[in-house]
Amino acid sequence: MVSERPVVMFSRSSCCMCHTIKSLFVDFGVNPTVYELDEIPRGREVEQALLRLGCNPAVPAVFIGGELVGGANEIMSLHLRRALQPMLKRAGALWV
Repeated sequence: MVSERPVVMFSRSSCCMCHTIKSLFVDFGVNPTVYELDEIPRGREVEQALLRLGCNPAVPAVFIGGELVGGANEIMSLHLRRALQPMLKRAGALWV
């Protein structure tokens, strides 16, 4: 699931931090592939797998270039350090 697209995000439709991270990507012009765990089949299994990978809480969980970057704290930290956009460019998610 995570290697098919430059940016993949696992979310829940009711999660406010998930919405914030999605909005950040959209503001950059990135179109992340988003899997809403409360809306997809086997979403609970995916959530358990994310927890085993170290995502706690399980959502939001962001993969860039097929690699787990982390949750909202990690994404916002990268953004504040001006490291997120270069990472998105390297993954092919951002053209400018």
